[in-house]
Amino acid sequence: MHSELIVSTYNNPRSLALCLESVAMQRVMPDGICIADDGSGPETRAVIDAFAARHPDLALRHLWHEDRGFEKNAILNKAIASSSAELLVFIDGDVMIHPDFVARHLRLTRPGRFSTGSLIRLDAEATASVTPEMVQSGQVFDRGWLRRNRAIRKLSTWLKTRPFPVPVMAALDLVSPVRRALCGANASVWRSDLLAINGYDETIKYGGGDKHLGVRLNNAGVRGRHLRFTAPLVHLDHPRGYADPDRMRQHKAMIRAARKSGEARTPNGIVKDGEGGRADA
Repeated sequence: MHSELIVSTYNNPRSLALCLESVAMQRVMPDGICIADDGSGPETRAVIDAFAARHPDLALRHLWHEDRGFEKNAILNKAIASSSAELLVFIDGDVMIHPDFVARHLRLTRPGRFSTGSLIRLDAEATASVTPEMVQSGQVFDRGWLRRNRAIRKLSTWLKTRPFPVPVMAALDLVSPVRRALCGANASVWRSDLLAINGYDETIKYGGGDKHLGVRLNNAGVRGRHLRFTAPLVHLDHPRGYADPDRMRQHKAMIRAARKSGEARTPNGIVKDGEGGRADA
């Protein structure tokens, strides 16, 4: 099985540097890493080049397109279409992943089943305090540090820190009552399953694209598996000036419609209907 970690990013070089630092700490590395860049400037390119220079053993590619506003789904579709991997693991460039994160996804995801987890969110003050050394030492995943920085406020978040042995946490994953809705910052899907539904719907901008993808995977018979308590992931705070409440309401309506209709394949994905071509080209 050949795997690739796809990291989406847009003009947040500090967070991306911390994210990549956590990628370098993985106990099991993916076969490749793709930075899916939604039009970032030269500062992001510099972060990627510096990381590549420090880790020449890692197969790293930087996929970029021109900044046309929030087009994350489009760059992710390009990453899916151009990948040679069978299994794709997705994270955002504003998260830090636990050293066992990739291994857990590789262990569970298979054809006909996607895996998805959740986030532990830092506020702006805690985010500003994070250093590369804290990522390297694992401090950013320490329950005491997270509690002192107000990231743990309820039992479900505490459980996301993996406080018990993995078999215990895996059992909690299985019985979690939370809907297995795909979270694009913590997900893995077999590439052939994504091609079958034509990838992400590019008419969806910020808000709901991941859930819409997960609904259509379900409609195609691809079922979700929780990694909610076994693949810890810490999210770095940032502003969201691109959030449009009207569009987000439209996207929620699209998700409801997809659930009702049973739609699996989108006509506005990797292949645009009417333009010809193949999703696996």
